[in-house]
Amino acid sequence: MQCGRLSAVGVGCGARAVWCGRGEAAAGRGAVAWRSSMAVRRASNDITTFLNTENIKLYNGTKMPTGLFSEGEVSGRITKLRKHMDEAGLAACLFTSIHNINYFSGGFTYCAFGRPYGLLVTPEKHLTISALIDSGQPWRRSAQDNIIYTDWKRDNFFRTVVQELGMTVGAMGVEEDHLSLQAATKLRTHLTNKLIDVSEATMKMRMVKSKEEIAVIKNSAATADLGGWACAEALGVGVPEYEVALAGTQAMVRNIAKLYPDSDLMDSWVWFQSGINTDGAHNPVTTRRLQSGDILSLNCFPMPQGYYTALERTWFLNHCSDDHLKNWEANVAVHKRGIELIRPGVRCSEIARELNELFAQFGLLKYRSFGYGHSFGVLSHYYGREAELELREDIETVLEPGMVVSMEPMFFIPEGQPGAGGYREHDIIVINDDGPENITHFPFGPEHNIFKK
Repeated sequence: MQCGRLSAVGVGCGARAVWCGRGEAAAGRGAVAWRSSMAVRRASNDITTFLNTENIKLYNGTKMPTGLFSEGEVSGRITKLRKHMDEAGLAACLFTSIHNINYFSGGFTYCAFGRPYGLLVTPEKHLTISALIDSGQPWRRSAQDNIIYTDWKRDNFFRTVVQELGMTVGAMGVEEDHLSLQAATKLRTHLTNKLIDVSEATMKMRMVKSKEEIAVIKNSAATADLGGWACAEALGVGVPEYEVALAGTQAMVRNIAKLYPDSDLMDSWVWFQSGINTDGAHNPVTTRRLQSGDILSLNCFPMPQGYYTALERTWFLNHCSDDHLKNWEANVAVHKRGIELIRPGVRCSEIARELNELFAQFGLLKYRSFGYGHSFGVLSHYYGREAELELREDIETVLEPGMVVSMEPMFFIPEGQPGAGGYREHDIIVINDDGPENITHFPFGPEHNIFKK
């Protein structure tokens, strides 16, 4: 099968690779129905032509499995999105966030490095827009089509959006919680379409998980448990935090590779904190060496294809002082009660208010750090977050089957006070039709987590 002449740079247009852009018509390309009518253009070695090329298409290799989900799962998400577009009067949606591009493409998790990425969806089109630095990988991971913009002229991303919209008339959905002011200004400069926020609507779609998503989350929670045990094995007086973290990360990545051999392996990590470093939940790993009697904070985050879960535990090394034990037992009591409160029909705010009362009884409410729990799915420390499904006083969302939330009470006692340090437990709860299911199996509390080394 041929596609015009071979390009001057030696990349063919047959089954092995197709460079496509704006211009000459393709011949003999019918392997996949949705790309049979596209125009193509070979890569050029002429400098002027090269620099004037705003975008290309590159079908390098063959389509890859989505990694985690079936084609039916991904197409179902797209169908729901198009139904919302129709009801909201949207002619198109342009997603720019990692979480929505991942969710509606079935697994493509882009690496921005300062470049914009997109997913353009119309009633007829589903197209990821990626930077040339990634070559053919975004197409291989996209549910349907992909187009690549070049770096040769500033704003080729926005020109490509305009070209792909073509004669589309009507409002376009965008993510106002992600789109920067600069990017929004450039879109309005290049487009006449009205821009309408769809970030809240798509967040609500993601909040209720499918059976396939819940299966992935369960596997990932079990992977977090494995990471926790690997960290426990690595403990020892004089061992630096980073060595414990590395042990957990390696164990999780290897398990994800075993569970999902066709997935991308990226972003799984461990935050392992000791002593004063436990005061913040998201404090980075350091070179601090563990000491006997240290309070420890374990945080394991496996990330199969952009899907987040977590295991978080308070530990102690060798022994725990009476003041630390009192604080720890109080947090465990709040944690247990919080797990009991998570069930269908309960408002997020109700859970937070009751747990506040319990913390107040212990005299520890003033040391609380953040909300009592949050949703899971496509998120990480640098993208995502389903803000309407958090166990906080200002969230009125009612829990329902298909939702997945954590229970993770935390407080910290400042350095120099008895029992100083940060205390946190974290379990993942799947809300089923018949009630809640705790899918975290690593034990918590003083009976289990004072490690003698």
